[in-house]
Amino acid sequence: MQHTALSEPLLTDLRRAVRGPVLQPDEPAYADARPVWNAMIDAAPALIVQAAEAADVAPTVALARATGLPLALRGGGHNVAGKGTVDGGIVLDLGNLRSVEVDAEARTVRVQAGATLADVDAATTAHGLAVPLGVVSGTGVAGLTLGGGVGWLTRKHGLTADNLLGACLVTADGREVTVDAGTDPELLWALRGGGGNFGVLTEFTFRAHPLGPEVLGANLIYRTERWRDAWRAVASWTRDLPDELTVITTTLTPPPLLDAGDEPILIVGAAWASPDVAAGEALIDQMRRACPPDDEEVGLVPWVQWQSAMDAAFPKGVRAYWRNASFDRMDDEVIDVLVRRGEEQSWLGTAFDVHLMGGAFSRFGPDTSPFPNREARFWINTYGFWADPQQDQARVAFVRGMARDMERFATGGHYVNFMGQEEDGHRTLDPAVTFGADAYQRLVAVKRRLDPDNLFRVNHNIRPV
Repeated sequence: MQHTALSEPLLTDLRRAVRGPVLQPDEPAYADARPVWNAMIDAAPALIVQAAEAADVAPTVALARATGLPLALRGGGHNVAGKGTVDGGIVLDLGNLRSVEVDAEARTVRVQAGATLADVDAATTAHGLAVPLGVVSGTGVAGLTLGGGVGWLTRKHGLTADNLLGACLVTADGREVTVDAGTDPELLWALRGGGGNFGVLTEFTFRAHPLGPEVLGANLIYRTERWRDAWRAVASWTRDLPDELTVITTTLTPPPLLDAGDEPILIVGAAWASPDVAAGEALIDQMRRACPPDDEEVGLVPWVQWQSAMDAAFPKGVRAYWRNASFDRMDDEVIDVLVRRGEEQSWLGTAFDVHLMGGAFSRFGPDTSPFPNREARFWINTYGFWADPQQDQARVAFVRGMARDMERFATGGHYVNFMGQEEDGHRTLDPAVTFGADAYQRLVAVKRRLDPDNLFRVNHNIRPV
């Protein structure tokens, strides 16, 4: 596509059309507006538009369409692949649009595109409600939803995307569209995990679920000599758990905030989404008796505290590289990889999480969402969170090596929110592999209808061909 320079008349027209700041590289505020969460992504946009209201979106989209400059969409700016920025292009930053409105009677929540998980949790907890979200409270709701949204309520209520009831968006031709199951069910389907390919989302409407201000949370902690037994216990324990219990295991050298020493540990984390605390305690005790932990934290925790427990490990400006895969086996061959690779992490800065899937996640079928492989028993995310650029090569190498070791157990599909800026070595994974062939063809059809010229391409792109 031919690019047109950002002439002064074009910029003057844009500034007249929008209420928010329009920042160029020579303006003082540009330096603070430019960085995204992943410091490995160091792009220099030609222009950053910080929307002050939803009405600022259409003029910015029109400018990108008129100039041919690449357009990056930024909500929370937390995307590990750095898709919220672009060299030499236009960044539309929606981070100031953070309103959250709760209809407690209807159990619905309207969320603007710049809101974070913390914003939503704070608003819903006051009403004894929760929207299924992710696990780091600084994450933007928009990107999380458009990619899927895996977290502590996934087994009980499905992905964040599964709970998306409707949305408002601006299309590539500048139209403001409201979508729900009655107006455009195919577009709503695509938004539930197909990424930011179809327009600029300005508002989301979610289904909320009853959840007390506290949840029963557990962290069972194991030192390296106990890992093999712990993984075998996890494999057995997780086979018949009720939907209310979500389990995420983490292997890492703990950051100082955990006060757990400087040797690698395995944390079997569990959250119980039910008011029947005794039943949850009994289930956690099953794991405790199968493999007694070296240390533990078990008890009622405020939901917002549980949701933000790991925030300090992932501040803005951390360097990050991630890979992910689904798998079904938890036998000795898989456990050998998990133990061997976990023990290698004698440093602070990489980790891997194994999410127990199933439950409600498995009951939302392909007609609900393009999210792949609902049959998966587990999903692994291997990730880095280091600060020193001199560690880039070693930390990326560990993540890639772990991913290669797990490839032979993989059962298909990738979670786009866990995909780093490079996938499969140095090339981007084929979206037909990420989503599966049938879902991919449906996504292409929606993309062709909504964005035939691929204006929205700074993302995990679905091409309209």
